[in-house]
Amino acid sequence: MPNDPLHGITLEKILTRLVEYYGWEQLGRIINIRCFNNDPSIKSSLTFLRRTPWARKKVEDLYVRYVRKTESAS
Repeated sequence: MPNDPLHGITLEKILTRLVEYYGWEQLGRIINIRCFNNDPSIKSSLTFLRRTPWARKKVEDLYVRYVRKTESAS
């Protein structure tokens, strides 16, 4: 599926790109989960997101919006 921004991308890469773009503080405001707001790190966030489907879905949905926004801007 070439139109699926999630195709072939790891959760780690998704999270890394979102943190680079938004920063932890803004990411924690957009998706209010503890691993983004209290001593955030990629490693601890990945552990939480892999065990928590609803939180992972929010991160993936935000990534899809981010990709569409950055593609339309270029």
